[in-house]
Amino acid sequence: MIRPEDLLRPTPAGLYCPPGDFYVDPVRPVDRAVVTHGHSDHARSGHGAVLATDQTLAIMAERYGEDFTTLRQPVAYGETASHNGVEIKLVPAGHVLGSAQAVVSYQGLTMVVSGDYKRRRDPTCAPFEPVPCHVFISEATFGLPVFTHPPDGEEIARLVQSLGQFPERAHLVGAYALGKAQRVIKLLREQGWERPIYVHGALERLNRLYEREGVDLGPILPATGLKKDALGGEVAIAPPSAIQDRWARRFADPVTAFASGWMLVKARAKQRGVELPLVISDHADWPELIATFEEIRPEEVWITHGREEGLLRWAELNGTKARALRLVGYDEEDDEAPDERPD
Repeated sequence: MIRPEDLLRPTPAGLYCPPGDFYVDPVRPVDRAVVTHGHSDHARSGHGAVLATDQTLAIMAERYGEDFTTLRQPVAYGETASHNGVEIKLVPAGHVLGSAQAVVSYQGLTMVVSGDYKRRRDPTCAPFEPVPCHVFISEATFGLPVFTHPPDGEEIARLVQSLGQFPERAHLVGAYALGKAQRVIKLLREQGWERPIYVHGALERLNRLYEREGVDLGPILPATGLKKDALGGEVAIAPPSAIQDRWARRFADPVTAFASGWMLVKARAKQRGVELPLVISDHADWPELIATFEEIRPEEVWITHGREEGLLRWAELNGTKARALRLVGYDEEDDEAPDERPD
């Protein structure tokens, strides 16, 4: 069996596979890329060839244009592709639509690159699937014990309760355009909210893509062309930047909300001027990270980005070999891509 560092190694461009001559989620244009999901800190344009799920390729085309790469290589969940003798399999990561873990196998060694992932049920994407492996390469966005997120349903129930308490006020929810916005919409529907949900223009194309992929979002209307002081008692969803922009001034005394795992930190909510913080994350929290490691039981854990020190300490205390890769170029939570700026 070869050494793990001979199969995947950190470079300034991202994780590189020397025998396969490809990168996983490279942060700069490369000849061959395996892309785990469509957020723009992981999925960038300009690569020569991109291997990803059909949904991730569709998201990249929607965001960057049809010519975002020279060659698309779609791989379904569970299907195995091969390059230079290195096998690559994609399995669900539970992060957003089309998100995948990259399972890389060569000469008896199996390494799993998680990309970004979560363990909670999400009605908009396939759930995370644990894969036995020698080395598990994990994100650590919320890799500290303080990050224990409440149930998503409880947070959405707080939003519905506020709508009942303040029927004269618009409720403006900041949510990232890819994944978080659609998840909030579906969770609202599950709480019985059947009225139209209004959306910022930056969300419309991705909402349509989710609908084409079979995710029914219910009645959606554009939050444009409205009279001043509009949408009292209604829900509008927009990129986080828009809720602090002049775009938000059209709404009736809005209750500003923000759906993010970082809303657990009161100082962050206060800094953003958020009246109704909703702790809803598309990343694993601390208990979920630890439960994943204990379930998979890899020989080694590599930490790619986020709160590395907490997980390294946990690994030390629990007799698990671990290292921090200290990769740069990945955002703390879901990034705001260019098409998510206010209109």
